[in-house]
Amino acid sequence: MSFLRDNRAFEAWLARQCDVVRKDIKYKHHRMEKNAFVFLRATYFRWARKIGDWCPELMDAPKVRAVGDLHLENFGTWRDRDGRLVWGVNDFDEAADMPYVLDLVRLVTSIQLAPDRPRAVGDKAAANAVLRGYRAGLKKPQPALLFEGETWLRPYAEPGKGKPEKFWKEVKKYKNATPPPDIARALIRSLPKDVGKNAIRLCKRRKGGGSLGRPRFMAVAYWRGGQILREAKALVPSAWVWAHDGGSEKPAFLRLANGQYRAPDPFLKVRNRFILRRIAADSEKIDLGADAGAGLQLRFLQAMGFDLASIHLDTPGSLDMIKSDLAKRPRGWLNSAARTAASEVRRDFREWKRHRKKRR
Repeated sequence: MSFLRDNRAFEAWLARQCDVVRKDIKYKHHRMEKNAFVFLRATYFRWARKIGDWCPELMDAPKVRAVGDLHLENFGTWRDRDGRLVWGVNDFDEAADMPYVLDLVRLVTSIQLAPDRPRAVGDKAAANAVLRGYRAGLKKPQPALLFEGETWLRPYAEPGKGKPEKFWKEVKKYKNATPPPDIARALIRSLPKDVGKNAIRLCKRRKGGGSLGRPRFMAVAYWRGGQILREAKALVPSAWVWAHDGGSEKPAFLRLANGQYRAPDPFLKVRNRFILRRIAADSEKIDLGADAGAGLQLRFLQAMGFDLASIHLDTPGSLDMIKSDLAKRPRGWLNSAARTAASEVRRDFREWKRHRKKRR
């Protein structure tokens, strides 16, 4: 089946799961033309449908509760219940039970497709770094705390020059909106109790890659000297469920986000089929900067693999199964599978570009 047919089928399915924002779908279609990495982020449904055809050798791996839509930009920072600064996977929208290797392959595929990756970091070295980190995480699963343990990451968690100012300028531009009554109530209840009703502005937000098209609402409130933000984003079943006829499988979102080896975000909740969370100028993905050397980049990729292992190990009995399966995998399997997948994603990307060109 061509990408275009899958895209139409998925969007028809999505429209049955939530009140799709058509303007955001149109914007998503435009962004999908930018490059193969952005295209990969926006089209997890296609990956879920085709990865078994592209890399059949992966599909017999043990199943775990997996992230699904894992990629370079699916990592960020947050504060846990004790106020500690934590870094790791911060988007579980597409979580589902699937072969554990698919998360590894998708992460490495995204690295190969990233347009701004340093030339000194080759495909093989990147894959090896992720797998090295993953193996280390299997031995000692734990969250990445930036003031204890992974302190080397902390300097890069500081927002870059001008970013906080840019963040608040974008907030100011959010257009007022009227969320469904139950979602409006949930947003307001997620704020501190002493926030005055007249100090709250409800609005809408356009953000994300694959989640573009789902309704997103914001509560912007003024509280004790500054603004605080809460977001509500529609939660729908994982595209893995769509691709594999999984029926109405219950979303695995909170199970993974609050796993036993995580330091979970206390603001992260699910209410009335919407994901609620805190948004802040200092809770963003870490950017090492354009001048980061190959050694630092590889260490960063290793940390991603480490965090992924702590997520997979939340599935009971997964450690022994994963270790046994990894031992059977041939040398270079991860890089090889990612190269195959990256080639297929580029093929789909070219098909999309031709389609969009014809429509102009």
